[in-house]
Amino acid sequence: MIFPLIKVLKSGILVELDYMHPQEQEVVRALLNVLLIEGKTYPQKQPLSQAEFTAYWLSKDAFVVRASGQDATHKPKEILGAFYLKPNFPGRCSHICNAGFIVQPELRGYGIGRFMGEAMLLIAANLGYEAVMFNLVFETNIPSIRLWQSLGFEIIGRIGRAAKLENDQMADALMFYRTLP
Repeated sequence: MIFPLIKVLKSGILVELDYMHPQEQEVVRALLNVLLIEGKTYPQKQPLSQAEFTAYWLSKDAFVVRASGQDATHKPKEILGAFYLKPNFPGRCSHICNAGFIVQPELRGYGIGRFMGEAMLLIAANLGYEAVMFNLVFETNIPSIRLWQSLGFEIIGRIGRAAKLENDQMADALMFYRTLP
């Protein structure tokens, strides 16, 4: 595959998807920490330190979606979303990958998540993975559930009361799976 992947989203935003550059790591960590504090989509309860972020997000391949277009000032391009891609299991089962996605909160619903999901499927297949598995998609995360089902994922399991959300609300977590061509 040739990076960056360029696309005009349904919202009209011109974006590029590329491997994360080292100078972008702190922006992505800060965005992930915003979502962790929000407490609705990821299992971690506290913001991640740089070392924790590196171990969790940067253990294999990490990608970002940037605002694209001409930039005569050579300023860093704005990070709109990001995802990681890594084996879900070790050794004999490492052909099944896992991915995690984040989108800037004010840009949800603009098609960034769909673009990342579609690209992840192509990238994963290109990297030799044979399937994708998501271990914990909270049942309260309706946009993600709709997205993964629309991209051909099947719900293969449910973990009852897996997540303790705000106000002591409990949520089941769904497990999603999709084989790759």
